[in-house]
This record gives sequence, C-alpha cells and structure tokens, in this order.
Amino acid sequence: MSLPSFLYAAVARERRRWYARRPVWRRTLGRPVISIGNVAVGGSGKTPAVAHVARILIEAGERPAILTRGYARARSSDGVTVVSDGHRILADLDRAGDEPLMLARQLPSVPVLVSSDRYLAGVLAERHFGCTVHLLDDGFQHFQLERDVDLVLLSPDEIERPVTLPSGRLREPLDAVRRASAVIVSDADHAQAAAAGAAVGVETVFRLRRHPDRPRLIEPAGRVVSPAAGTRVLAVAGLARPERFFSSLADEGWTVAGELAFADHHRYTRADVDRVVAEMRAARAVMVLTTEKDLMRLLPLRPLPVPVAWVPLQISIQPAEEFVAWLTSRLRA
Repeated sequence: MSLPSFLYAAVARERRRWYARRPVWRRTLGRPVISIGNVAVGGSGKTPAVAHVARILIEAGERPAILTRGYARARSSDGVTVVSDGHRILADLDRAGDEPLMLARQLPSVPVLVSSDRYLAGVLAERHFGCTVHLLDDGFQHFQLERDVDLVLLSPDEIERPVTLPSGRLREPLDAVRRASAVIVSDADHAQAAAAGAAVGVETVFRLRRHPDRPRLIEPAGRVVSPAAGTRVLAVAGLARPERFFSSLADEGWTVAGELAFADHHRYTRADVDRVVAEMRAARAVMVLTTEKDLMRLLPLRPLPVPVAWVPLQISIQPAEEFVAWLTSRLRA
C-alpha cells in the first residue's frame, strides 16, 4: 500500500471511531432507517439496489422514502429538495441529480428527497408524506444518522485488492464492513459470496445479480428493441465502470461496433451529441445504446438526431425469499 493510501485509511478509521465514541452526534428518526452503501467508489449497483429494496418494502405494505445526497447536482441548495412527493416529479435534472431523478421515475409512488442533511429530509418525509421506513442511499459513511439496518455492497475484486484511495478504489478499509448488518456480494456465486462474507467478518451474506432488460427507444418513447443478427450499435456510457455495461451488451447478442465512455455523472452537451453522431457513423452503427442513468442526462437534449435506446438494469438479491424474510424480520424487531 502506498503512503497516501495508508494515510487515507488511517483518517477513515479515525473518522468512524470518532462517531462511534460520540453517539450523541448521531440523530434518530421516528421511523426505521435502512442504509444501502458500500466501501468503494462508483459502480457497485447501489442505486438499482435501492430501487429493488423499495419495491420489496412496498409489497410488504410499507411506504418507503428515499433519502439521498444528490451527488453532482448542477444546482444544490440549502434545506431539502423534494424530487418526488410520491405522486409526481417536482424537480428537474439540475436540482435533483441524475440518480435521484432516475429513482423518482422508476418508483412513482415513493417520495425521493435530496439533502446533505438527511435527518431533515427524513423528518419531512415522515411529517408530510406519511413514510413508514427510510432508505438511505449511499449511507454507509453517513454517520450523522442512526440506522436500523446497514446493507453493504461488495464485489470480489474489492476483496482481492483491498486498497484505499488514492491508489485503490476503497473509501474505507475493509475492516469497516464488519459493522454491517449484512453484505450483498455482486457478480458472485454462493462460494464466492460466502468467502467474501468471511473475509470481512459478516455472517449474513446475500448475492446481487444484474441482468440488462430489453432496450427502449427514447423516441418514440418506450418502444422496445431487440438484437437482430449483425445489428451494429454504438455503446455510450457515463459511469464509474462503463466496461461492465459494454460487455453486458455483447453478452445479450448485440454487435458492439464502438464504445464511447464519459466520466461518471457527465452532463451531456450538444457538442457531446455531435461526437456521438460522428462515432456512430464511423462505426457504421444503426443506433446508440446507453444506460438508464445516462438517459436522465440526455433527455434535456431531445430531439436527438440519431436513434438512441436506453437499457434498463434488472437486479435481484438472492436467495430472494431469504432476503425478504430477513429484511422484514429486522424491521419488525
């Protein structure tokens, strides 16, 4: 481990200890809080996992609210931004951020609130929207708010190379994960997931499975497209780990004639659209495939000069029945 990463890990450990020694600094909401987080930067599947857990809670008769910081918003403000009140979307991309806006579109009955003060957002959700449980998006390092369930997403490569920033991808050393209620290991079989849980000292282990659904055209809105033999596409993604998206398209039968990656949360411009068009023509592709998160940042630029489709990402937490039973029992407790 490099000296900068060693020092980063030491500071992260001390920050966690500081809050652990001072519980008075942690505030408690009236309703249960489920945190979904990780220890690595980007690309772990937190946002799809939040949506999945929200659907589980709705089926269980709960009224969840999603509390998120709204990273990379163009227009941040003091207080709370209500992205959705559970009936309609009230904030645009600039005020909401791409991931909160995506959650609001995916979950029309779930209030989505953005604020750096997630206690304040939770109070608003309880008093005005009648929420019975909170989902804290990216909450493992948010020590200011008490939580009843801490879910931490891990991937096998984080276990294999447990190096903190700036040399590695970890925001905290792996020993922090032992404080989690359960770990959810992505892209792993049963044996790999069990090994990951043992490595971080957590007994309760589940597995996260990802599967891209059939792409849907932006225009005409929602039209489903499927791969045909030799269908050439340009894959475009502004994600932390775009290579996962690119490889998933090939696995689904698309002929990926070109790949174009942007930074995570990249705000697309007309110049970017011109670049996409040029890359598409150079690759002799017939359409562009992108992610649902990128869709949020492309919608303000409509109409687009070429066919663009977004790929919904379906996930499951397995074993599914065991996870639902475990989660609902924790809430009852």
